[in-house]
Amino acid sequence: MEVNNIYKGFRLYEIRDIKEINSKAYIFEHEKTGARLLKIQNEDDNKVFSISFRTPPSDSTGVPHIIEHSVLCGSRKFPVKEPFVELIKGSLQTFLNAMTYPDKTMYPVASKNEKDFFNLMDVYLDAVFYPNIYQSPEILMQEGWHYELLNKEDELVYRGVVYNEMKGAFSSPEAILFRRISETLYPDTTYGVESGGDPDHIPELTYEEFIDFHKKFYHPSNSYIYLYGNGDVEKELEFIDNYLKEFERTEVYSEIEVQPPFEEIKEIEMEYPIAKDDDEREKTFLSLNFAMGDARNVEESTALEILEHILLGTFASPLKKALIDAGLGKDVFGSYEGSILQPMFSIIVKGSEIDKKEKFKEVVFSTLKNLVRDGIDKKLIEASINKKEFEMREAEHDSAPKGLLFGIKLMNSWLYDGHPTAYLEYDVPLQNIKKALTERYFEDLIEKYLLNNKHASVLILKPKKGLLDEKERTLKEKLQEIKKSMTDEEIQKIIDNTKNLLKRQETPDSKEALETIPLLSIKDIDRKAEKLPMSEKNVDGVKYLYHPVFTNKIAYTNFYFDLDKIDVNLLPYVSLLANLLGKVDTENYTYEELAKEIDINIGGIKIYPQMVERIDNIDEFKPILVVESKSLMDKLPKMLELVGEIINKSKFDNSKKIREIIQQTKSRLEMAIIEKGHTVALKRLSSYISKAGKINEIMTGIEFYKVIANIEKNYENMQDELIHNLNKVKDAIFNINNLLLSLTCEEKDENLYTENIHFVLSDLKKDNLVKANYDLTVSKDNEGLLTQANVQYVAKGYNYRKLGYNYNGAMQVLRTIISLDYLWNKVRVQGGAYGCFMNIERNGTINFASYRDPNIKETLRAYDDVPKYIETIEVDEREMTKYIIGTMSKYDYPLNPFMKGRVSDEQYMRGITYDDIQREREEVLDSTLDTIKEAKEMLSEMLKQEYICVLGNENKIRENENIFNKLVKVFE
Repeated sequence: MEVNNIYKGFRLYEIRDIKEINSKAYIFEHEKTGARLLKIQNEDDNKVFSISFRTPPSDSTGVPHIIEHSVLCGSRKFPVKEPFVELIKGSLQTFLNAMTYPDKTMYPVASKNEKDFFNLMDVYLDAVFYPNIYQSPEILMQEGWHYELLNKEDELVYRGVVYNEMKGAFSSPEAILFRRISETLYPDTTYGVESGGDPDHIPELTYEEFIDFHKKFYHPSNSYIYLYGNGDVEKELEFIDNYLKEFERTEVYSEIEVQPPFEEIKEIEMEYPIAKDDDEREKTFLSLNFAMGDARNVEESTALEILEHILLGTFASPLKKALIDAGLGKDVFGSYEGSILQPMFSIIVKGSEIDKKEKFKEVVFSTLKNLVRDGIDKKLIEASINKKEFEMREAEHDSAPKGLLFGIKLMNSWLYDGHPTAYLEYDVPLQNIKKALTERYFEDLIEKYLLNNKHASVLILKPKKGLLDEKERTLKEKLQEIKKSMTDEEIQKIIDNTKNLLKRQETPDSKEALETIPLLSIKDIDRKAEKLPMSEKNVDGVKYLYHPVFTNKIAYTNFYFDLDKIDVNLLPYVSLLANLLGKVDTENYTYEELAKEIDINIGGIKIYPQMVERIDNIDEFKPILVVESKSLMDKLPKMLELVGEIINKSKFDNSKKIREIIQQTKSRLEMAIIEKGHTVALKRLSSYISKAGKINEIMTGIEFYKVIANIEKNYENMQDELIHNLNKVKDAIFNINNLLLSLTCEEKDENLYTENIHFVLSDLKKDNLVKANYDLTVSKDNEGLLTQANVQYVAKGYNYRKLGYNYNGAMQVLRTIISLDYLWNKVRVQGGAYGCFMNIERNGTINFASYRDPNIKETLRAYDDVPKYIETIEVDEREMTKYIIGTMSKYDYPLNPFMKGRVSDEQYMRGITYDDIQREREEVLDSTLDTIKEAKEMLSEMLKQEYICVLGNENKIRENENIFNKLVKVFE
């Protein structure tokens, strides 16, 4: 390809090599419409496509978010109600979603299969340009909001998926705080409103405004199209041009207004709800927030991200340390948001009091002034830069495709008319930042953006008892007034609208409509399962699992320590120990020195407990402690030395530091309980059913939170017992007889590991310990877990092995059908929950859970009706093929090098052989409607056991008190 030539309607403007990601970038513009297109060409077969639009909202009705949901509810070529769901059911996608940001909306897909990739592009392009929202106002009602009324005498209520999603999003104080910070910094621009939608304002959105927003922003002239991977670029361009050539170039005004700087720092107080009987003490948030810089300046934005880590990222960070030492709160953390045109930087103290505001400001500014005057510790700077550089070079994030992460990152410049590849070409900016190792680089940034910057806000978020009740009462009264003001005709219209929506939701798509969704063939799927590389070896008398994989000069090491020698009453201390290790002094390092050494030498270290359950015996299980670490190959000896130091030589004699870590642990658990309520409810549910579930709940669930809360509350009286228990647990875990090792790296580098593993092994205990008695009693507690959340997380389940049933791969096809057909329609579409799913596992676990759900009884009823649904389900061969392919996407998900090792280790520990994996694969591929229907009896029996757990709004749970055996207040 040559610059300035036109290819399939696109003019090529620039070609550049991006050595940082071993790729070539082609920058195009569509001749007819002006659509921007970037192709990142490389050898990655996990291809990514994304079309994005600049979508700055002018109010907090959530219109960009509601549009994001709604365009995926049927289009010109694909007139089914939920093309998005039909794709999940029947595609080999490796990513399929859409995301709303404060100023943009992104529609990314990914697949390794070329035919599938083009199918996904087809559905998404038709969805964004030709959605059915123009023909079906019910889509806004379903996805956004509507008045619900089935009978004249009923209470008028608001319903809608985004409405409930955002009620859930506004449930935690941290979420409220972050949403209000930008409001205080950017009151006159798009960043001062809530793009996701504020539940108080979502019902103000009209159908006309909804349609106008789409008309204005969803045009090729306002689009940013991204392609990544080893696909044929001309073929991809031709396909996209077939959509774009139907449009004419137009002016779309979507520029982001810049907030003028403030003359003085603003100070604002806001409130968040706590329960009527909660204690208000030490529940205030203090935050100091700054608008700074320009996202298009890659060097400065990267440097500010590093600065946030320097100041607040670890217990060795000087600002975090100063705020904690001043006794200002129980948790301190920072945030740098660099993905908006005017980035923002926040310094936050949690668990404080309003009368500490002045002291908070004084400590922040005096600490920053001292750092500018005296200089920042160069080793701390080196550690923070190294940490960031490792992240950039590894470019892995959980299980998301690498190309997707690049596509999101590059929008930080491209969306604002900066160069599209600026954030991918990080070497030069990083080398400039490294001047900080010899110059006053970060000191100057502090002076410019934190000390001499008046574009800032002090936001105080304080607790208010009964605020949620007050808001619910006000909302109820408002809706009563609205209903009273309506004429009989208007009321009847709402009843008719509600019934029309329900009818639309309950009417299945026609066979003809469903057949418009493109589908692969079963022949497109390899019947043979991938064999993950692993060999069992031995080093210094310890078994280790070796995974020879290309890792680009990174070593991934895992240490698995059995916990079956730990008494049940000490299990919560295992999780606490995991939180302490790496953050306390050791024999050779202070905790500050250790934090720096870790960031300089290790790409990451994670320590956490996990439950391993064998697949062939429901009573055979083992809790373990996992120590994961990774480093560049040349740092492997130092990494092993540091891991050995942390697990063998940590000391618990710094009572003050341990108290601080406990306070932070409690704080982070509170955040997670609200954010991940469905996992909390499922974990609690599992504790009613099995001993393994009970132990896992004690180690990592609400029970662990209760232990931490009690220790934090009674620390003075409990500290001697605490230190004793921590040492006892540490000595029992870190024993050579408890250990299984794992290594993932290239074969040529394996010797470096075996030659240096003595750094860990030589100091481990060698006693022969007795196994603990885990003969626990489990009982059907069926609890309602009370919080101040605005929504519920509803779980129900049991263990089918206890009922005499065995696992079969066809159960995973059943999971696809129930989750994406029945529950999606019943609990999400009709019930208004943000999400709902069914899980089935080899160990016998079978459960249902909803996410950000306005209901309880209705959702439980939907679960109970699953057997009836299975009895009546009729699908043709095409539909069955779709379910099988959608199920297979989970099996053929591409694994990064770390995951290949980790998944292989888990299979080994759980007793899953390659034959098991191959058999399961064939059972999925050979599934029939008959094998699905065979599950009806098993599900009926399981549901009749009536094991449930619900976490959610205290008032809603109390209204349904008769469902539960116990009501438990979650937060202390």
